[in-house]
Amino acid sequence: MAKLDYQSARRAMVDCQVRPADVTRYHIIDSMLKIPREEYFPEKLKSVAYVGDNLEIGPGRYSLEPRIIAKMLNLINIKDDELVLDVGSGFGYATSLIANFAQAVVMIEEPFYAKEAERILLEQSIDNVIVKSGELTDGVVEHGPYDSIVVEGGIEVLPSQLLKQLKVGGRVVSIIMDGLVGECCLGLKVNSGLEWRFGFNSTAPVLKGFEKKSEFLF
Repeated sequence: MAKLDYQSARRAMVDCQVRPADVTRYHIIDSMLKIPREEYFPEKLKSVAYVGDNLEIGPGRYSLEPRIIAKMLNLINIKDDELVLDVGSGFGYATSLIANFAQAVVMIEEPFYAKEAERILLEQSIDNVIVKSGELTDGVVEHGPYDSIVVEGGIEVLPSQLLKQLKVGGRVVSIIMDGLVGECCLGLKVNSGLEWRFGFNSTAPVLKGFEKKSEFLF
C-alpha cells in the first residue's frame, strides 16, 4: 500500500478546510502548513489526521477538527507576548500551533494524554510549552494568571477555577453547548465576570466537569 503523502494532505487541509472557513490570520495558516498534524496522534489515527471531522482519541475524548481549531484561534487572536492556558488539547496539536505564535503555553491534560503530549512536543523541539497533568477544570494555578485561555471542547459552564486564572482584560474561547446546539464564543474578562460574544456556530462533545450541575426538584 502506498505511503500517505502527509505534506500534500496538510496543504489540502489548509486549502480545502481552513481557508474557506474565513480564517484570515496568516500566522495561523502558516503554522498549520508547517506543523505535522499526524505526529500528534497515535499510529492508528495518523492516516485520518487530516480529515474534516472530530477524531475520537479515547473514551469520551475528541480532538477537534482542524477547521474548528483554526476558527477558534482566529477568533481569540493570540498575540506574541501572551501567556496562554490550553485546556484539553489531547496529544498537543493545538498547543503546538499556539506555541508557534504565543510567548508561552501551559497545557493541562489528563495524565495519559499529558504524558504522550509531553513526549511528542519534545520530539518536535517545541520548547515554550509546559505540560501539566491533572483535572481539566482545575487549570494550572501556579503559572497564571493567563492572557488567554483556549478550551478545546464543548462546555455548558466555565468552571470558576479557570475564570480566576484569567487576567482582567484577558480572553477565553470555547464552544458553549445547549443540548445539541452550540456556539463558539469569545469571553472577555471584566471585573464583574465574563462578557461573551458570538463567534460562529459549532458543536463539540462536552468535556467532563464542564457540564451544568443537575437541579433537583422536590
